[in-house]
Amino acid sequence: MQQRLFNKILVANRGEIAVRVMKTIQEMGIQAVALASDADLQAEHVRQADAVIHLPGDKPADTYLQGEKIVQLAKAIGVDAVHPGYGFLSENATFAEACQAAGITFIGPSPQVIRDMGDKIIAKALMQQAGVPVVPGWAGDLETDFAQILKEANAIGYPLLVKAAAGGGGKGMRLVHSAQELESAFGAAAREAQSAFGDARVFLEKYITKPRHVEFQIFGDSHGNVVHLFERECSIQRRHQKIIEESPSPALDAELRAKMGTAAVKAAQAMSYTNAGTVEFIVSERGEFYFLEVNTRLQVEHPVTEMITQLDLVRLQIQVAAGLPLPFQQADLRQTGHALECRIYAEDPARNFMPGIGKLAFYRPPSGPFIRLDSGVREGSEVTVHYDPMLAKLIVWGPDRQAALQKMSWALSRFVVLGVPNNVEYLKAIVDHPAFVAGQLHTHFLEEHGITAPTPEPSDAVWTLGALSASLLQGGSQTNATQTDQTGQTTFSPWQQGGAWRALSCQK
Repeated sequence: MQQRLFNKILVANRGEIAVRVMKTIQEMGIQAVALASDADLQAEHVRQADAVIHLPGDKPADTYLQGEKIVQLAKAIGVDAVHPGYGFLSENATFAEACQAAGITFIGPSPQVIRDMGDKIIAKALMQQAGVPVVPGWAGDLETDFAQILKEANAIGYPLLVKAAAGGGGKGMRLVHSAQELESAFGAAAREAQSAFGDARVFLEKYITKPRHVEFQIFGDSHGNVVHLFERECSIQRRHQKIIEESPSPALDAELRAKMGTAAVKAAQAMSYTNAGTVEFIVSERGEFYFLEVNTRLQVEHPVTEMITQLDLVRLQIQVAAGLPLPFQQADLRQTGHALECRIYAEDPARNFMPGIGKLAFYRPPSGPFIRLDSGVREGSEVTVHYDPMLAKLIVWGPDRQAALQKMSWALSRFVVLGVPNNVEYLKAIVDHPAFVAGQLHTHFLEEHGITAPTPEPSDAVWTLGALSASLLQGGSQTNATQTDQTGQTTFSPWQQGGAWRALSCQK
């Protein structure tokens, strides 16, 4: 048996990503340690762990964001490595430094790389030096006279974006269509950036009409090896948040893929990047591509890369963090087939995607060949107000894009979630849309097509479940296939039969 690289790894996260990371940790014969707030004491990631560190409280600021406290507790129980997942402390350079200072391996890039790539202005300048194409823009400062800012904006041309230097997720960003809008947009973006990130710096960037969001998975080790693991198309976004991802991108041919992959590797080499990361680009309608940002962590959408490369990215992260070289070179890597991922949220599309809370009364994900589910919940789980409402990620693979689309549509039609509102029908409406099927994607796809979730009559499956539940409740403790009514008459009930009889749903 291969020697264990670490004895005990803390997963400094929760939900589906914590469950997913722990699976690989445990496969490698390593103890997986979970974090649990008060709200998460019965959560799925806690149930799956070998050991648990309790963090009193519910709010993220009091629990999962308490970096110094987490490091102290981890050290006290002999943790020798920390995997941060995504979100929370995953791109927090101070947390990575605290791990190192405590003698705990941080499974990710160096704190300096995290810090540099978290600053969009520094990152863009570094990419320019490395010869990576960047969007035309201006990285000034807040002390610059507005007349100079206006001059720079006019030189870039409209429309343009005002973007926060420390931003992300659309915060601190404003779209400006004319010089008349610039001053108010500049001020509003700076104020929002200060409120969200504690950093009011903003910069100007040319706005690309109908851009595609295409990112490349990169990996580097401590021996100087750097590769890319091909691309993911993440253009289907709502409020600047990705909801459907796929690989390969329908927009890239072999030539463009090679150019963008080379640029991604250049970017990684310029940073002396180690471990997993993502170089994000925007691609214009004419096939021009520009650097957007670097995410210094494992991405939510990493499963689609795993599906088309047959690689376990978490295993690679752990191996590289332990000092091992990457077990392959660029020439060894291949894309095989096509993969899609849909993010399943507890939210109500009919109510402006308001997050839903409550208990999962019934939870039946689909299953079948080449269908994967990364889930952080189970039937009976409580969805609370304290954390992101993502329930799971549904991932499928097919030999080509058409087959993958058919499989995803089928899988979504059989994903049953009762007890909380959810976006399953909305996702299926997107996947089935003719423009999506044709691969005509861009980051404003949902707004352009006005896609809404259908509100059909309850399906046969839902009626069947209702009837089954009512019958079981009425049947009480009876265990055979007969029931006795109030008059003493005995009747047959298939709901009580334990044999081969099944209720089938007639799909129209």
